[in-house]
Amino acid sequence: RFCIPLLLASLPAMAAGEEIAPALQDSWGDFWLFRFFVNAAGYASIVVPGFLLIQYFKRRNYLETGRSICFPVIKSCVFGSEVKSVHQDDGSLPPRAEPTESSTARQIFKLLFCAAGLQASYLTWGVLQERVMTKTYGTTETDPGEKFKDSQFLVFMNRILAFTVAGLYCALTKQPRHGAPMYKYSFASLSNILSSWCQYEALKYISFPTQVLAKASKVIPVMMMGKLVSRKSYEYWEYLTAVLISVGVSMFLLSSAPNRTVSTVTTFSGIVLLAGYIIFDSFTSNWQDALFTYKMSPVQMMFGVNVFSCLFTVGSLLEQGALLESLRFMARHSEFTAHAVLLSVCSACGQLFIFYTINQFGAAVFTIIMTLRQAFAILLSCLIYGHTVTVVGGLGIAVVFMALFLRVYARSRMKKRSKKLPPGDTPVQKV
Repeated sequence: RFCIPLLLASLPAMAAGEEIAPALQDSWGDFWLFRFFVNAAGYASIVVPGFLLIQYFKRRNYLETGRSICFPVIKSCVFGSEVKSVHQDDGSLPPRAEPTESSTARQIFKLLFCAAGLQASYLTWGVLQERVMTKTYGTTETDPGEKFKDSQFLVFMNRILAFTVAGLYCALTKQPRHGAPMYKYSFASLSNILSSWCQYEALKYISFPTQVLAKASKVIPVMMMGKLVSRKSYEYWEYLTAVLISVGVSMFLLSSAPNRTVSTVTTFSGIVLLAGYIIFDSFTSNWQDALFTYKMSPVQMMFGVNVFSCLFTVGSLLEQGALLESLRFMARHSEFTAHAVLLSVCSACGQLFIFYTINQFGAAVFTIIMTLRQAFAILLSCLIYGHTVTVVGGLGIAVVFMALFLRVYARSRMKKRSKKLPPGDTPVQKV
């Protein structure tokens, strides 16, 4: 009982120990660790009653005894159909379209369309993300302006639009019969919310190029999480590329630029938030991979996860009174409103482009496009916001992307080899 007051009392000292701009630390209540616990408490107020209800229905054997008007809803949320796919890959991705009947020009046009859509969506999303979280709004000659601080509201904006888009897509197109209990999406949803929150919050303490490079290195914790959650095994080249990525990231982070400003310095809080983002995101991908044992489409997964994401974020925002405060900020600054809406549109469109690209050309082509996008994002951020990169840092970036391309090449070779294996042999599972 004495740990929580002691922790809260130490937050101002922890915040003061870092060289953060005064506008970012107006009070100890603005410190990220305090807001993290407040948000977590809001999510717990929804998760705990939901958990107790699920246990109550299971102990009552409601699937056999319940016959009320709410029976279909409770059955779908708590029990599902419990019918799993024999092969995990059956529901993880829709069957990739074969280009036998299409002309070469048509395939090239589709590839350019996918690449342009992914680059435009996520490059715009990255630039806007840095603009919203690091710059002020309403600055005039007499007014210094104000910064938007509530990362959770941006997560809510992204999720509500993604939920709408996925719901409309599922309603207008034929989808596989859904069999997973709905509550199982909540685990991936909660980790996805926390990873997105850490991602937005980290931009207050680190530069955008640092964040992008950290995202590129998340294959390392994904492999570790795969070992723990799914008991996966990996090839030697996967460990080699993971080591190369870690070396490149270390070179970039340890390189020092002579003209670093307060807004671009990498602080301890930024590193902790990046670590939180990578850990939560690694859990999300592995949990979703396990959920795909139920026969479902990626859009159904997108819809299920975003249902709970909207529920968690809006509940937490209402409990804190932050929803109305953020809406008032939008009313005061029309520029922020445009940025927040465009941010959500880019996020939702980017997810749809991901599904379409993998469906048409496979995961290897998609990974190459997204790897190039990360390199372009670093270059664009440096050009627009003036981030400096030293020679050693640039060499570290080159090592990271060389390792990523090596990973894509090795994976494509392994897939070709696995197709030639006898039916009884199974290839090693990969990230």
